[in-house]
Amino acid sequence: MSASDAVHRVCPHCGQVNRLPDAKAAEGRCGACRRPLFSSEPTAVDLPRLERFIARDQRPVLVDFWAPWCAPCRMMAPQFVAAARELEPGIRLLKLDTEADPDAGARFGIRGIPTLILFQNGREQARQSGALSSGDIVAWTRQAAR
Repeated sequence: MSASDAVHRVCPHCGQVNRLPDAKAAEGRCGACRRPLFSSEPTAVDLPRLERFIARDQRPVLVDFWAPWCAPCRMMAPQFVAAARELEPGIRLLKLDTEADPDAGARFGIRGIPTLILFQNGREQARQSGALSSGDIVAWTRQAAR
């Protein structure tokens, strides 16, 4: 593996930063906990874990800010799972419960939920509020990640 084709990916299970080639990301396992780095499903995170993904993962990170009492959020949840099957491992999909972690909503200026934020290179790249279908999530994310 050369330095030019290897990127850092954060383990969704233990938070360890792993370096691996993009071509092997789909089958990649964490060097620390040995669990798969990708499962084609969104990973639930809290604010500290989210900040680690944003800061350390070298590929785009798409976050669904949601709450369990929110009907549009519950409606979009299976759509977000379906989008993960299409977008991972190129784009990491995360879910953050703003009711369980209200500081995250304040930190990222979440005014309504569900809100999707795409982060690249440690910064917010794009934001979309409102429930979307899986196809719309995929199309929006791919367009915003260009």
